[in-house]
Order: sequence, then C-alpha cells, then structure tokens
Amino acid sequence: MEAIILAGGFGTRLQSVVKDMPKPMADINGKPFLFYLLSYLTHFDVSSITLSVGYKQDTIKNYFKDHFEGIPIAYSSENEPLGTGGALKKALSQTSDQHVLVLNGDTFFNINLNHLFQKASNDVVIGVKEMVNCDRYGTLEIDSMGKIKSFREKQWCSQGYINGGIYKIHRELFSSMGSSPFSFETFLTENIHTLHIDAYHESNAYFIDIGIPLEYAKAQKDFKELF
Repeated sequence: MEAIILAGGFGTRLQSVVKDMPKPMADINGKPFLFYLLSYLTHFDVSSITLSVGYKQDTIKNYFKDHFEGIPIAYSSENEPLGTGGALKKALSQTSDQHVLVLNGDTFFNINLNHLFQKASNDVVIGVKEMVNCDRYGTLEIDSMGKIKSFREKQWCSQGYINGGIYKIHRELFSSMGSSPFSFETFLTENIHTLHIDAYHESNAYFIDIGIPLEYAKAQKDFKELF
C-alpha cells in the first residue's frame, strides 16, 4: 500500500496551545502527533509514505527526513494554498498504485488499514466512526449495502456515522479537476451521485481529532495508554 498523509494544516483553532508549527507536529507527550500516525502505519502493509506538506514544512522534513522505521518517506510540497483536494491531487501524482491510502494528519482512527484496503470500490472507501450525542461533525447517510448516499451538514445528532479521515481512493479520482485550489470534502459532496463511495466501519475503534484544544488535551492522556 502506498499511503499519503495530509500534513499541511495551519492549526488555527489550536493556536492558544500550539504555536508556530504545523498542526500534525503538535506535541503529544514529547513527540509530534504525526509520529504516532507513522507508527500506526508500520503495523500494516504500507510500502511507502508521501507527506503532503505546506505551512512550515521544513519543520516536518527536518524531523522525519526520508525514512520512518524502514518505510521510505517522500514529500509533496504545497508552496501556495491548494485546498485539501488540490494538495491531495498533487501528492497522488507521486504515487503509482491504482488505489492509494489517504489519512488526515490531525486525526487518529485505530482501524485495520489492511481490511479497509481490501474493500472493493472503484472510487472511494471512507473509514467511518459511529458517534453519539455529537454536533462537531457532519454525518453520513449509508444504505444497507454500505454505500454512502449523502453527506449531512454539522448539526446535533443523537447517533450517526462520521467521516473518520481515512480513505482508500483511486489515484485518478481528480482527473477532471484543473489546477485551481479545491476542497476534497466538497468534491466528494458535489460528486456523491456519480462516484461510488463505500463506508468501512469497525465497531469500538478509537478515534480522535486534535483540531480543538479540548481534544488535544484528551490525546495527551489517551496516547499514554495507546502507545
């Protein structure tokens, strides 16, 4: 498996606790959050990693260099804002497999990546997480066959499935897109009726998004037990 991690985030909402560094480099018990994501990847059949970097990218490059526990690391540099879709499209040009694993650099979702990658889909498979009593995330409508039918806006829900920030995508997914910046999430929403987007779900898999100070603080505690 070739893997891409979207690691170009500014971390705007974390500025009160994490200053002047890319969000994936936020310190968790003495190591950057991205370190734990890479450690997670080593437990699966990942043959190479491309880090899509932007804001203060040298911080990431100088820390991880070109290998992590024997897995080669390449960098796709976003020298001007491309949006999550544009950054991912650029990173995909450095891959060669028909399907590629993609992870958000600010979320950790402890699912079996080998199993997710084995799920058949021509376009996209999304790792989904069941949540209760939440209003921070948009939810997904999933049919009885496991196909995602719609993406719902953020609003309070008593129970629902959210996008866990891990994907298997076809490397030509964005072939129709030009060079202008675009959002990966918006692309999926706007093309929901033409793409085949499947959900992959594992009950009880741990999930955290460090995008806000409260969850960042929670990660400090949780990761002492997870790693």
